[in-house]
Amino acid sequence: MPSPLFDLAGKSALITGSTKGIGRAIARQLALAGARVVISSRKADTCAQVKAEFDAEGLASIAQPCNVARKEELAALVKATLDAYGGIDILVCNAATNPVFGPTASASDDAFDKIMGTNVRGVWQLCNMVAPQMAERGGGAIIIVSSIAALRGNGVIGLYGVSKAADAALARNLAVEWGPQNIRVNAILPGLVRTDFARALWEDERNRKAREAQTPLRRLGEPDDIAGIAVMLAGPAGAFITGQTIVADGGVTIG
Repeated sequence: MPSPLFDLAGKSALITGSTKGIGRAIARQLALAGARVVISSRKADTCAQVKAEFDAEGLASIAQPCNVARKEELAALVKATLDAYGGIDILVCNAATNPVFGPTASASDDAFDKIMGTNVRGVWQLCNMVAPQMAERGGGAIIIVSSIAALRGNGVIGLYGVSKAADAALARNLAVEWGPQNIRVNAILPGLVRTDFARALWEDERNRKAREAQTPLRRLGEPDDIAGIAVMLAGPAGAFITGQTIVADGGVTIG
């Protein structure tokens, strides 16, 4: 019998960017722990495909496409979740974008607006939509997927790092604001994880081996490495954790 500390039976979870990579792994592990989940990303057919895969595993889910940079689509996502499940106990803000590589000085105004609109404004708006009903229900858990790029400068994905630093700060502030209503808010800061989103950083063998050599655990992360932390933060095991930035990078930032 699984530990009650990791039992999410009867809970509902909304996960953005959950059709692949870290988001999909989080949605699947939350569902395996007993939660009813919402699968969401920009493309409806991709959402439907992942829902069919979850159905085949006997995992409870609905699919609702959403571009998190559009407030009206965020509102529709929240409404679809409330219509299906009656409430939202767990919110995971995972969807993010990074359309540019290179120094911040070479980035366009449009690139800046797209990164900040998706990675920061959309997270802030969605949290503001979900937290009040969590308070009415007696509490909940919000998890924001940030990045170790929030902790140090980077000559290649600098604006992305700035947006992820803002996400970590947002988690701290929301934790202060909503803690009295029993809402916990935390950020997870993954290192390099084998996902399509980070493919440019790990698919080159020379770069991958160099990164592994710099990592105390001598490997890259896998999506489930991050999903396990989300399950802990979402349930009773994380009941006394809020406002924290939990780094999951195999130790690369300690060296």
